[in-house]
Amino acid sequence: MVGQGVLRECLLDSTVERVLSVGRSGTGRTDPKLKELLRKDLFDLSGLDAELRGYDATFFCLGVTSAGKTEADYRRVTYDLTVSVAQSLAPLNPGMTFVYVSGAGTDSTEHGRTMWARVKGATENALLRMPFRAAYMFRPGVIQPRHGIHSRTTAYRILYVVLAPVVWLAKTLSPDSITTTETMGRAMIRVAANGAPTRLLGTREINRLARSEVPSA
Repeated sequence: MVGQGVLRECLLDSTVERVLSVGRSGTGRTDPKLKELLRKDLFDLSGLDAELRGYDATFFCLGVTSAGKTEADYRRVTYDLTVSVAQSLAPLNPGMTFVYVSGAGTDSTEHGRTMWARVKGATENALLRMPFRAAYMFRPGVIQPRHGIHSRTTAYRILYVVLAPVVWLAKTLSPDSITTTETMGRAMIRVAANGAPTRLLGTREINRLARSEVPSA
């Protein structure tokens, strides 16, 4: 869902010259500055150096729910895959900014009781140690889909419909408690271009970045 939103904003933003979408399936979008690279096994990016070189930023939006998964299974997608991709990109693009979509409540200590939070924390810490120009961890809470975008997880789609009135009320009373797919995309582009004062960005910081209320790093 976040990936769809980020892609939309990148294609609309005149400062973004070209976009490479890497995934297992196509985006369904066509645009002169969009190139898609389909790879059945995202753990194996060998032989793609020429295609992956020369980019200023990576927006890593791939993720899965932890519901019904063992820690090992969840870690394979959340930690192992993210780190594998980042390790492939870092030597090719030392001036790159890496933006990772994490989540509110992520455990930076890696030792808390909540499984998903530990794994997300380990992933963040590994990325922050890598030799990119900069790495930023986006930790949104509730994300409101915009412009026809929807989650691929059935349970999430149902939840968004059921809780729509609550989300509207929360956003009205406390604007910085909720963000949107549009806002996430705009904030990521801003961070890639200008940086941010902190590496860990919650919903409030994400919203302010999108509104250009946060100074550059």
